[in-house]
Order: sequence, then structure tokens, then C-alpha cells
Amino acid sequence: MMRVPQVRIAAAVVLLSSAIVCTAGAPELKSGVFDPPRMAPDFSLRGSDGGEVKLMHYRDKVVALGFGYTSCPDVCPTTLAQLAEVRKRLGPLAKEFQVVYVTVDPERDSVAQLKNYLDSFDPTFIGATGTQQQLAEVRKEYGISAEKVPVQGGGAYFIHHSSFIYLVDREGRLRAMSPYGRSVDDVVSDVKVLLKK
Repeated sequence: MMRVPQVRIAAAVVLLSSAIVCTAGAPELKSGVFDPPRMAPDFSLRGSDGGEVKLMHYRDKVVALGFGYTSCPDVCPTTLAQLAEVRKRLGPLAKEFQVVYVTVDPERDSVAQLKNYLDSFDPTFIGATGTQQQLAEVRKEYGISAEKVPVQGGGAYFIHHSSFIYLVDREGRLRAMSPYGRSVDDVVSDVKVLLKK
């Protein structure tokens, strides 16, 4: 009478062990992970391609969503150059990866300015702009800070802003947040993991 339960327990242990092995062998994201994943807040902004930018338009792709501005002296060009390298290293998978860059400086970043700037990194990158209120709402949804810092003389200014990149999966869910300075290899790895899911 005791053999049946013992067999069942042994079988359950084997199944549990194999499940642990499979989980341990699964590739993991290297960036900060959203656990559990949640839907990325969508928005409707003007795109540098002349169309409307909405995350739902890219549901079949992995999206790298960033915030910055074309007059940024260092962080933004570094980030965009790295994302261009990520796309290059993805090879044939690059067509399933989309960079969307939302401006924090609508006063200077017109649609044409965004297009010219982003094209210098990769012509597939899409810039997004809108009214001050629209962009403020998007930043609030994503927890992005942006503060105008005047430069002495001439009315010039810089904008101090959050510099991480969100990774959004094919289903439109926030999956990871990559901080500034993350290596290209790590971002490529994360994008590949998300493309496989």
C-alpha cells in the first residue's frame, strides 16, 4: 500500500528537479528587471518620420525607449551611438528592434531637427515630440526627470534628465531598464532574450 505514494513522490521530485534545471538554464536579463512585467504606458506623439508615434505600432518588435534632446553634449549622443551599435550587432534580428527617442526639449527639437539628428546614428531610429504638456505627461508615466539649466549669457541652456533606456517586449510590456553606461554586449544580450520570448 505504501509503494504507490512513494512512486508518486519520487516522480514529483524528478519533475521538480527537471523544472529547476530548465529555469536555471534559461537566459536572464542583465538590466534591471520589471517583475512582474507590466504594460508600458502608451502615448501619441509626432514622429520624426512624419507619422504618429505610439508604442502599439511596434507590438511585433522589441522597443528601446529613451528620453533626451538633440543639443545634449554627451549622454544622449553616447547612448544613441551605443544603440546604433546594438542594432548593428543584432544582424538579421535588427529588423525586429526599434529605437524610439522622446525629446525633453520640444522648444528646440522640431520634427525635422529630430530626424536629422537621429539619422546620423541610424535612419531607422524614430524621434518623438509634442507639446510641453504632452511630453510632461509621458515623462510622469515613466518617472523621467528633466530640468532646464540656464547657461550664462545668450539664453542658452542644457537639460539635466534621466538617462536610462526602457526595453519593451513584443507584447508592449516593460521588461527591463538599462542604466546609462551599460555595455553594448549586455544590451544586445537582453534584446536577444526578449526577441526569443
